[in-house]
Amino acid sequence: MKEKAAELAVVSNKSFQASTAVNLHHYDISSALQTSLEFNELISIFCNKIQSTIPHNSAEYVNDEFNLTYARGIIGRHSCSYALKVEDQQLGELKLTRSQRFTKDELRMLESLLCCLIYPLRNATLLHQALQMAYSDPLTKTYNRAAFNDTLMREMKRANRCQQNLSLIFVDIDHFKFINDVHGHDCGDLALASVANWIKDSLRATDIVFRYGGEEFVIVLTDTDLDGARTIAERVRHGIESHTLAYGMDVLNITASLGVSCLNEQDDMEKFVKRADTAMYQAKQSGRNRVC
Repeated sequence: MKEKAAELAVVSNKSFQASTAVNLHHYDISSALQTSLEFNELISIFCNKIQSTIPHNSAEYVNDEFNLTYARGIIGRHSCSYALKVEDQQLGELKLTRSQRFTKDELRMLESLLCCLIYPLRNATLLHQALQMAYSDPLTKTYNRAAFNDTLMREMKRANRCQQNLSLIFVDIDHFKFINDVHGHDCGDLALASVANWIKDSLRATDIVFRYGGEEFVIVLTDTDLDGARTIAERVRHGIESHTLAYGMDVLNITASLGVSCLNEQDDMEKFVKRADTAMYQAKQSGRNRVC
């Protein structure tokens, strides 16, 4: 059962699909939404613009594709919720709450105003999908070297500004050339993808892993001192060592050497990275399968 409201088709499960929007009467909202391609800012702008028309106490936006949740205000007793999409592209879910029920007229107005939000959200989605592709390593499903450089620069600035710790862990698969030479590059690719998953399984939600190049990975640990980084590195090392990899009729025991560094006041990015990289090579020279 469909109920038409302005430029929206509203279906019974509170999801809707935007149709071609013409002759919109909400130029102020539409113009304001053209100023950003960030999901949080778009939702904030939209909610600020509709506050006088549809008063609400809180707003929550969830976008599962990008693992994003944005919330503002104090949750009220009554709510209205919309799953947003254009054509077959999911754009997240928006929920508004307040202490009194939303009237039918307010809901019809909200459904009309949401037309202004659909296409800015789609543009933001397309941008972030492109960034994900540009910043991702397709084999290991980790972030790539370009993403690491941008992330580390941002996190170093934040750590210095907020006077917080920041640490790095370099991870290098031991005897990876032997795996490639003896078992072939398909096995090497499987080893890389498997190690990436084992690393992720050993990390906290706030830790970020990147493929640095070849068989090397690097992990950025926010708000983590050297002792904490060493503890996490040991957990990663043990996690890799405790797994075996089956390839054809062969079973491979894979280990890794890890190096840890913590940000110093005098560090630039090159010094910070070099110290972790050097520590990783020390681990290799000391017998491999260890943390330095």
